[in-house]
Amino acid sequence: MIRLAITGALTLAIAAPAASQSAASQSAAAQSAQAQSTGQRLADYRQRVERLEDQQAIEVLQASYGYYFDKGMWSEVAQLFARNGRFEYGQRGVYIGRQRIERALLLFGPERLAPGHLNNHMQLQAVINVADDGQTATARWQGMIMLSQPGANGIWGVGLYENDYVKEGGVWKIAELHFYLTARTDYDAGWTRSAIPADGPSALFPPDEPPSEVYRSFPSNYIPPFSFPHPVTGEPIEVVQPRDDIAGRE
Repeated sequence: MIRLAITGALTLAIAAPAASQSAASQSAAAQSAQAQSTGQRLADYRQRVERLEDQQAIEVLQASYGYYFDKGMWSEVAQLFARNGRFEYGQRGVYIGRQRIERALLLFGPERLAPGHLNNHMQLQAVINVADDGQTATARWQGMIMLSQPGANGIWGVGLYENDYVKEGGVWKIAELHFYLTARTDYDAGWTRSAIPADGPSALFPPDEPPSEVYRSFPSNYIPPFSFPHPVTGEPIEVVQPRDDIAGRE
């Protein structure tokens, strides 16, 4: 009986430190897990803030493009592009590199718009998607156009931008600007009586590459492909283009 009591006492004496040590280990593990969880949350929040800042920087970049383009500030426009940036407007073809882009912009009018010229290109309805690494992005914009030059009627127009962006040296720049000109009309005649086709490649200053996609503007209902999935379903957006024998779509 005494032996049993002594054995029980020894067992309790040995088990108590072990239990205490186990509890301490569990507490330390819990604290470590909590610290890791907090650190991970902070890292996630930091990344979310960085992506929001990226989106804001891209919005300012594209808005600046619109302001400069409106007033014929071609040098300032060209500086918004990456080193090997690409510029494609309607069916004019693709110009590559800042110098080529700056020269191509003269096809839209003189440097610093002359009196009587109007070249407004509004940048609206932005949908910006920044890559997880924060180094590249895509965006879709709606473009409203108001054009005028001496001795000619004014022009209304609409189109869509599908652009790529890249961060160079920590600064967001335009990697590829593609403006799909979808409709133009005479200001006085209006959409029901006038449809002005998109201009083709310039013979005076030919592009570096032909148009990346051949299509016809209004009255054709061409839809530029979407660079982002459906925001609710997450599925890619399938676009069914209108039949167009000239553009080669059956």
